[in-house]
Amino acid sequence: QVRLVESGGGLVQPGGSLRLSCAASGNIARINRMGWYRRAPGKERELVALITSDGITNYADSVKGRFTIYRDNAKNTVYLQMNSLKPEDTAVYYCNVDLRLYGLAPNNYWGQGTQVTVSS
Repeated sequence: QVRLVESGGGLVQPGGSLRLSCAASGNIARINRMGWYRRAPGKERELVALITSDGITNYADSVKGRFTIYRDNAKNTVYLQMNSLKPEDTAVYYCNVDLRLYGLAPNNYWGQGTQVTVSS
C-alpha cells in the first residue's frame, strides 16, 4: 500500500512564498514521474509542475519563473517551492506520483490535497 503525505499549505499574502512537500511511503521499488496539480474553486484540476526520475521538469505557463519543483530521491519526496504568489494561485494542491511497488506493475497515486490561499 502507498501513502502520500502532503504538507506545507496555508495562508500567505500576495508576493509571499510557500513550500509544499509530498512524501511517499510503502514498499516502493521505484518512483518515476512526480508532480503537482491544483484545483481552484469552480475550475478544473490543472497541471502545475512535473519532474521525471532524471530531473527533467515541466511547468504550467502560469507558474514559470515563480515555482520550482524538485525531488529528494533518498526521501521519496517531491517539493514545490512557490514564490511571488498571486491570489490566482489559490487552490487545493495535489501531489501525483507514478511509482512501482515490489512485485507489482507501475501505478499512479494521488495525495489528499493541501489548501493554499493567497490573500491580503
